Amino acid sequence: MTGETGGVTEAAPSFDTDDALRLLRDGELEVQGRLVDASNATLYCAVTLDGRSAACVYKPIAGERPLWDFPDGTLAGREVAAYLVSVESGWDIVPPTVMRDGPYGPGMAQLWIDVDESVDLGGLVRSTTEPLRRMAVFDAVINNADRKGGHLLPVPGGHVYGVDHGVCFSVDDKLRTLLWSWRGKKLTPEAVGVLTHLRCQLDDRLGAQLEELLTLSEVAATRRRLDRLLATGNHPMPSGDWPPMPWPPF
Repeated sequence: MTGETGGVTEAAPSFDTDDALRLLRDGELEVQGRLVDASNATLYCAVTLDGRSAACVYKPIAGERPLWDFPDGTLAGREVAAYLVSVESGWDIVPPTVMRDGPYGPGMAQLWIDVDESVDLGGLVRSTTEPLRRMAVFDAVINNADRKGGHLLPVPGGHVYGVDHGVCFSVDDKLRTLLWSWRGKKLTPEAVGVLTHLRCQLDDRLGAQLEELLTLSEVAATRRRLDRLLATGNHPMPSGDWPPMPWPPF
């Protein structure tokens, strides 16, 4: 059933976050298709609980492709860690995401987002809208090594979600993104406030949550990235030690 995506009765916007998380965590997963363009096993599913259904993406750990620069079997946990940072930021960048068991073993499940098909992604990545600027800051925090254009999900009303965060949180500087429009520019006061909050929470609740999903060294590196962003007060510049743009870009 590769490539098929249908049969789900209820779309994402009808759920508040708590309902969506409960549905993702406790609902019954039914695989309906596979997203064939993904490099790792990415399954399109219906998830159903108490008579309510929604679409979601399920990425089993067993379907992760080994990478030379990330430990095997860790990508799903990194996706959930990115969601937790998104929640703490208040920017709602990552759709509701949980770790759970499924038809092919443990993995991550993430609420499916229906995009605004009228938005041109090529034009979007070249724009300087506030949602993308927030995402650029978010990616700097989580050290996103793969912010492709296809990982942006614009929805009606102007909000933009980001997905596919399996290659984040490395201890090495791996920021690779299409969102370099603000490189070297001053962070907005809003961003400074969010970064300050995240840094505080990394020594508290958020840090404890991330330590269940990442190594202690990776959590410590996240603290250092936040400290650096707050010390400079600027968006990061591309590193000369790592390709600054993902390939392919979409």
